[in-house]
Amino acid sequence: MVRCVLFDLDGTLVHFEYDDFLKEYFRAITKAAATLVEPAQFVEALVASTEAMIRNEDPSRSNRQVFIGDFFQRVNVPEDILMPVFGEFYVSEFTQLKNALGVQPHPKARAMLEFLFQEGYDVVIATNAVFPVEAIVERMRWGGIQGLPYKLITCYETMHFCKPNVKYYEETLGIIGYEPEECLMVGNNMDEDIIAGVLGLKTYLVEDFLLDSGADQHTPDLRSDFNEFAEFVFSNGVRTL
Repeated sequence: MVRCVLFDLDGTLVHFEYDDFLKEYFRAITKAAATLVEPAQFVEALVASTEAMIRNEDPSRSNRQVFIGDFFQRVNVPEDILMPVFGEFYVSEFTQLKNALGVQPHPKARAMLEFLFQEGYDVVIATNAVFPVEAIVERMRWGGIQGLPYKLITCYETMHFCKPNVKYYEETLGIIGYEPEECLMVGNNMDEDIIAGVLGLKTYLVEDFLLDSGADQHTPDLRSDFNEFAEFVFSNGVRTL
């Protein structure tokens, strides 16, 4: 019986094209750091250090520690100078990306989540843990889903693995205290979200902003657009899993 529903964030609960988001994000954060780091070097370092987080297999180092340890070997600016620039960016310029992307809350998203809570389910925001928590909460605001009693929001400060590593899901389950068969993973990414089924989680692919590299052949238990998924929840479909 499913007792906890895990949701991907970008392209699932918050509706935008992820490639468009990354383009605007890289543009904005590179501009914010441009007086300290040459833009081409900054982007190269940012991409490489994010990839280092994704590849990490060391459970003793948080994703944030992996990122910082890699990033500041690639740029010639001290951590105590550049990290405050990042912090200011996430509370100022990052918030403006919503307007650049034209993001609007899906009319059913918050009501659907509130219904799950009312029905006694725990809910996890199982977004890929490559961003600081303030950037994740800000994107939740874009989708109008902030401020609910989530069991966990995965972020780079607290997690030690990233999607598509199955250890990300093992760590998440360990934190929330559920067995795989008690959980449903909902997401739009065939590679990063549906792989949760390898551990025994039920999986639901939301297809509005589908991401599929074709590299993995995992099959979701269910799939539909977001509107149909919301109706599945409202009709107590989760109880049938």
